[in-house]
Amino acid sequence: MAERRSRRRKLLGFATALLVPAGLIGWAVLPSNAAAAPAAGSTYQLVVKKSGKCIDVPAASKDNGALLQQWGCTTGSTWQQFKLVASGSNFLLQNVNSGKCVDVPSGATTSGLRLQQWGCVGSQTNQQWKTVASGTDTFQIVNIASGLCISDQGASTANGASIIQETCTANSNKQWAFNLVSGGSTGTFTVAADGTGTYKTVQAAVDAVAANNTSRKTITIKPGTYREIVTIPSNKPFITLQGGGDSSDDVVIVNNRSNAGGYGTSGSATFFANGKETNATNLTISNDYGEGSQAVAANLNADRLIFDNVRFLGAQDTLLLNSGRSYIKNSYVEGTVDFIFGGGTTVINATKIYQKRSTGGPITAARTDAANAYGFLIYKSTVTGATNNTTGLGRPWGQDAQVLYRETSLSATIATAQPWTNMSTNTWQNARFFEYANTGSGATKNSNRPQMSASTAANYTPQKYLAGSDNWNPVG
Repeated sequence: MAERRSRRRKLLGFATALLVPAGLIGWAVLPSNAAAAPAAGSTYQLVVKKSGKCIDVPAASKDNGALLQQWGCTTGSTWQQFKLVASGSNFLLQNVNSGKCVDVPSGATTSGLRLQQWGCVGSQTNQQWKTVASGTDTFQIVNIASGLCISDQGASTANGASIIQETCTANSNKQWAFNLVSGGSTGTFTVAADGTGTYKTVQAAVDAVAANNTSRKTITIKPGTYREIVTIPSNKPFITLQGGGDSSDDVVIVNNRSNAGGYGTSGSATFFANGKETNATNLTISNDYGEGSQAVAANLNADRLIFDNVRFLGAQDTLLLNSGRSYIKNSYVEGTVDFIFGGGTTVINATKIYQKRSTGGPITAARTDAANAYGFLIYKSTVTGATNNTTGLGRPWGQDAQVLYRETSLSATIATAQPWTNMSTNTWQNARFFEYANTGSGATKNSNRPQMSASTAANYTPQKYLAGSDNWNPVG
């Protein structure tokens, strides 16, 4: 965004497996070094190598007989978490949410039978399992009664595919990463600034991932502040950064480059997501340069990116949605001017957006390509600010900018009479700016606030924004 007028910003202050050459990056939702055997008493997400998805209890059911499925892994989802309970030399897989155990119905030995959850009975071998190392940092999970392995049916990569028992083979749909949620030994993060992890910096862990990797690699990060620039290269897809604390502010990746320092706006970022399907969760990405110039926290420059429970902190130009599709949920974004900007396609869902400057400023500056129907969707989120009647919904960095605030709570911080403004020669009236079904004291309606019709809004859902030509659906 180098041609834009002078800006300012301050910035402060993701689950599957991570593989590296001999040295190993851990599989873990919290800490885990490579190939550590799953331990009784610890709680894990169970991630299948084939799809990178987790064993999931549908609709967080607590019922006996609920059939298991695979679904995209989500931090904090207790219906995707299983505690290993010792049962002799074997263990039970007890779901944290329901308290019930993974169960082979009637102890059948039929390959292809769908697994269920049922009340735990430690003496029943149809609920007892053992692990057998298979693949890199993965294990087969073998039922004691049937001798068959847990698998996702048909090696599917789709959400909702059945979890079954099947004849044990070395296929990747029978290889499981045990991503540690709680319990186990401490000090085994992939990255720890104090030297207790495999690497001291996040970038060193990223550098250790083999180029052109074909399966997801998770880098777990010990709580602390990491003052560095982190770049996920374009030849390293499927990397997850997973903060290891209790909340997103426990792990902070921060730096203070700015446009004024000769980096240019896009080059000033603390974090560059250039690798396809980069994920991050439970951490903060920040640029603490302060006000006075453009200073980017995160530059999202690849396709199919997911950020869950991530704080993006800065002032001017905090979050650059440069290209590709990204999905940001359960997160927090703050800034002062144009602090959500770029030409990418993005859904920001269930996220808090905060305008921190007392004199206000526009939140978005979209530069959507004219051929792209979808730019930014702010969906079921909350917008607040430091002062009332000062915050703009956005302005067009490009004349074809597309932004929709949908079913979002707009507080009194919104400049209600004129929330959309011009940018250089680009006029807001000619951009594709809309609101739909917003609420709150800042959600008034007037001639300066175009409202999308219900019939049109049916084609402006999160799923529509992100589908693309490959029908990507991280929303579910």
